[in-house]
Amino acid sequence: MKILFISLGCDKNLVDSEVMLGKLSKEGYSFTDDETEADVIVVNTCCFINDAKEESINTILEMAELKKNGQIKALIVTGCLAQRYQDEIQKEIPEVDAIVGTTAILAIAQVIKEVLQGEPENHMDILDKAPVGGRERIVTTGGYYAYLKIAEGCDKHCSYCIIPKVRGNYRSIPMEDLIKEARSLVSGGVKELILVAQETTLYGRDLYGKKYLPQLLRELCKIEDLEWIRILYCYPEEITEELIQVMKEEKKICHYLDVPVQSGSDAVLKRMGRRTDAGQIKAMIRKLRKEIPDICIRTTLISGFPGESEENHEETMDFVNEVSFDRLGVFTYSAEEDTPAAQMPDQIPEEIKERRRDEIMELQQELAFDAAREMVGRTVKAMIEGKVSDEDAYVARTYKDAPGVDGYLFINTDRTFMSGDFVDVLITGSNEYDLIGEISAD
Repeated sequence: MKILFISLGCDKNLVDSEVMLGKLSKEGYSFTDDETEADVIVVNTCCFINDAKEESINTILEMAELKKNGQIKALIVTGCLAQRYQDEIQKEIPEVDAIVGTTAILAIAQVIKEVLQGEPENHMDILDKAPVGGRERIVTTGGYYAYLKIAEGCDKHCSYCIIPKVRGNYRSIPMEDLIKEARSLVSGGVKELILVAQETTLYGRDLYGKKYLPQLLRELCKIEDLEWIRILYCYPEEITEELIQVMKEEKKICHYLDVPVQSGSDAVLKRMGRRTDAGQIKAMIRKLRKEIPDICIRTTLISGFPGESEENHEETMDFVNEVSFDRLGVFTYSAEEDTPAAQMPDQIPEEIKERRRDEIMELQQELAFDAAREMVGRTVKAMIEGKVSDEDAYVARTYKDAPGVDGYLFINTDRTFMSGDFVDVLITGSNEYDLIGEISAD
């Protein structure tokens, strides 16, 4: 019995997919990436913004055609879209045999068995159920880096965000489970662990009565053969002095933080329900750069939030120019039903959202290209991602580059390396966001 597994959405959803793959593998199922060979198709969906929702729906519809034509025996939908629109999916797409909610992923093998026996049943479970940790996974990222999801859900309830409604309140995974999972990943060849959650900085507060991310990091740093630890999704108001000190002291922790700020306008931040204003964000970034001078700070912004005026947009532009983030991405605002922001007056037309997004990105390009040129002459440690076909060159990432969202380093060399190898590279040039280098002679 072969299963085609389609994972959509964020890295946190990818971890859920890998856990389900691990569970199915233990049950004796095999996998295929060819839909013509599949007996069962599982679609793990996302619904964070409209584009993700559309991708999920279109993928389900495409797979439903295979079911309708008798090419597959079962179609199962999991993930955030399934959690949020269970009734609508089954009503509008009857080819879907069963739905698995975000907290019921360990039931995936049982669900498939029930469907194949002609007794399909949805598995939704309690939304605030204790999250899964320490499970065996099938890593799908290539084997040399893996995401470690350290918590589930969110308590922030920002006015634009649907996550608490589909993922529940913030629940940390016990530290012993995470260490077990991390050791298993590293023993399987993983060299870089990327810590993810809706908010990593609050880790442990619900279990241990305090923010426990620094303690988790110190324990992870003890794992032999682990080279890099990268931290994503750190809300600025939750970054502590203790976390900064751990990053300074532990050599395995990349000097890289993803700090989502969403806007540079105080008026917009207030309507978003964010806990910081622009001045507080700037102060935290100044502190990070003072304490860790070579830190790389990534952020995300939302353009065209309801009520955002041209003046507010200009405030964000000035904010971006002043702070000069190392990495930055912009999303146009997506009105999600059942969120306060979707009911706010003064919704912004799509063309204005897109124009503001483009203006921010044009400014960021200038800043990023200048920063890339300033890297020339520096020697950095990099991880080999793969070889450039038909050329004496390799693709690599530095500590400043998270996979899938940041740039690459292209290394010109006739030496032979394997994916996952670490090398010291002298930066010799840049091409927009990407760097060019050669193996250091030192």
